Amino acid sequence: MIWSDYPIQAKETVFSASRLNLMLDKHTTLKHNVHIGEVNMNRLSLQDRARILGCLVEGNSLRAITRMTGNSINTVTKLLVDLGTACGLYQNETLRNLPCKRLQLDEIWSFCYAKQKNVAPWRDGVLGHGDVWTWTAICADTKIVPTWLVGQRSSFYANKFITDLAGRLAVRPQVTTDGLKLYLKPIEDAFGSEVDYAMLVKLYSEPVGNQQERRYSAGQCCGTITGTVCGDPDPQHVSTSFVERQNLTMRMSMRRFTRLTNGFSKKVENHEHAISIHYMYYNFGCIHETLRVTPAMEAGVADHVWSLEEIARLAD
Repeated sequence: MIWSDYPIQAKETVFSASRLNLMLDKHTTLKHNVHIGEVNMNRLSLQDRARILGCLVEGNSLRAITRMTGNSINTVTKLLVDLGTACGLYQNETLRNLPCKRLQLDEIWSFCYAKQKNVAPWRDGVLGHGDVWTWTAICADTKIVPTWLVGQRSSFYANKFITDLAGRLAVRPQVTTDGLKLYLKPIEDAFGSEVDYAMLVKLYSEPVGNQQERRYSAGQCCGTITGTVCGDPDPQHVSTSFVERQNLTMRMSMRRFTRLTNGFSKKVENHEHAISIHYMYYNFGCIHETLRVTPAMEAGVADHVWSLEEIARLAD
């Protein structure tokens, strides 16, 4: 088929595409000033990236950050992905041979895409649709969070989480968890006899008030039950208070964990990136009130307080 035989609409489409390409070439030549290979792209300055990072770690949503900084939602999201990937890789390599002697473990609930009851049947059970759990661990002495895992509340993710945690420690730890039975076999498999493990189960009274008030108000803690699972844990240090307080810090520092809002994560990948950024700032850039240094400094994996610019530079 020769050119003259093409329909008029097809010819107009070709000419329109040519004009568009010409306009894009002129635009990139005049406007873009940073060259990556053969592609010209705009790039935020280090100060702008640090400013967005500061907004992220203080619990602002992506849309709020766009209004505060004047950057587009795509720019903020791309920085979240790039920086979250870099922070995850850096901490995975750095948080090794840690002197954590007293560890507290817990899981915190959130959801992605939609509440579990609203997930379509063909997406039920797929990670990133409905309930999402973040497995966390914290050292009671250094306050460092050595590892975390985003997944489901299942034996597969419990085993993956505990195996990773065991490989990051340089000493025999004392471990305390709640009464979740999913911890039992993974801790035995990962640590063997080199662990002092205890469970702590908290007992709550019936919430007071009418049905609406009781919906979001937990009952008062009226007692605890502790039990030794293996080893010889010190009864004075059988506690989950620090890790539960860390869960509150997560909810206050990340909009996607805040209940009763529409700021929840729509993609589980972005959920993981946000958590990586949060813990990078918490471990390396935030001075703990009781320690007067950052958790990473207390654990001996950092020698100074990281600034927002230093953290933002990881994505370079």
